[in-house]
Amino acid sequence: MYSKIQYISQGATAYEQLTNIKKVVDSGGNWIQLRYKNAPESEVLSLALQVKKALESYNCTFIINDYLQIAKHVDANGVHLGLNDMPVAQARSVLGWDKIIGGTANTLLDVMQRHNEQCNYIGLGPFRFTATKQNLSPVLGLQGFEDIMYYIKELQIQTHVYAIGGIEQQDIIKILQTGIYGVALSGYITRHPQQKELFSQLQRL
Repeated sequence: MYSKIQYISQGATAYEQLTNIKKVVDSGGNWIQLRYKNAPESEVLSLALQVKKALESYNCTFIINDYLQIAKHVDANGVHLGLNDMPVAQARSVLGWDKIIGGTANTLLDVMQRHNEQCNYIGLGPFRFTATKQNLSPVLGLQGFEDIMYYIKELQIQTHVYAIGGIEQQDIIKILQTGIYGVALSGYITRHPQQKELFSQLQRL
């Protein structure tokens, strides 16, 4: 079963990334997406190996953002691809059908594309402006989510959809009421001073 809460890692350095990830899994997080941009690929590989080792004692899903070959090399659970990344079919040919491939979407057409590409899940957003991501797609807001989810139901698209982008705890219930499966959180979790309490609250939601 896919977790309802995805943590997308943050940190300006590999050390910060690893520290933040360890805090999250110690606090109850069980889905980690390693997102480490603007670093040499060798450094991303080294970090991915460290994360993989750190997660060995946890029942945790490990997804790597963008770096397909690194995901394959470290035997991660899968990869997440942006709209401008490689085709999903190419990634599938490398990873096989037993791995998870997630894809970003910003519009209903994107969602339909990701569904047709047979992504395992779709990250839909952004919900609001976030400084976490450069070259941000148009902000959807709650109305945008409601509109897209209406058509997803009409088209009987079964792929799990996660809301992403600047989401805070007070947003989650309203977002889930649109029919979205779960939420992907980054800065909100990273900054939270009491992560164990936070994950307990999020699970209740």
